[in-house]
Amino acid sequence: MKKHEANINPAVGIITISTSRWERFGDVNDIEKISDVGDESGEIIKNLSKFEVLAYKLVPDDRERIIEAFKEMKEKVDVIITTGGTGVSPKDVTIEALEPLVDKKLDGFGEIFRMLSYKEVGVSAILSRAFAGIVEGKALFCLPGSKKAVKLGMELINPLIRHIISHARGLK
Repeated sequence: MKKHEANINPAVGIITISTSRWERFGDVNDIEKISDVGDESGEIIKNLSKFEVLAYKLVPDDRERIIEAFKEMKEKVDVIITTGGTGVSPKDVTIEALEPLVDKKLDGFGEIFRMLSYKEVGVSAILSRAFAGIVEGKALFCLPGSKKAVKLGMELINPLIRHIISHARGLK
């Protein structure tokens, strides 16, 4: 543990936002079904998480469904990591759905994510809207849907989770 970290083991939840996958499989609310729906990005989050993943939800690119999934999951876990719906197409509404719920933005997360992405994909990193914030003492991370982006995101998230939750809840 680092200085200013409480001895806690935050629980993690994953929300995958994908209309195409949702149209094939419908509502999925079971972490054990993550591989059944072919959710490779969600599976990467689950496998790379340094903390226990307790919840999973698959939802379409729909603001209300995203908000509903987030609010439901927020009652069960300390950290929610979303994947998908962060691009610039009209259907990409993850950020628009969740940003208004955030108490404090963690702008540095998206900035560093894009800087590191730039090293991998060049100027296309500008299209990434990776985002993070605090909602009622819980951490929210919104990642793009690509496997490479999720791996990069988890490299940034894992060392921060305990520290962020400690500060967000005043536990340090």
